[in-house]
Amino acid sequence: MRLFAQVYLDEDVDVLVAELLRARGFSAETTQEAGCTGQTDREQLAYAADHARALLTHNRTDFEVLHRAYVEEEQTHHGIILANRRPPHQLTTRLLRLLDQVTADELKNQVLYI
Repeated sequence: MRLFAQVYLDEDVDVLVAELLRARGFSAETTQEAGCTGQTDREQLAYAADHARALLTHNRTDFEVLHRAYVEEEQTHHGIILANRRPPHQLTTRLLRLLDQVTADELKNQVLYI
């Protein structure tokens, strides 16, 4: 059982969020660091799932559809966190609140909104 979720930032999320998370002791990886820039949303979610990371994105519509497809296909992901666009520090504050309240195991196969 993992207590804290590891986070994968979709390419539309400011990379500063990853740096701010790491400064607080969380594991965070950006699309750019993973070498996944330009991949489809399905490929992004698959990468996050393969690396046991919750995916953070601003792309609500597409990832809600992908989540439903994963459920129908009985596939597992490690969480999708859908965030409204905010300055990086505000987004990080909201994300940290969530990560402090929900374990990695509780986040599995869930869609949460911040």
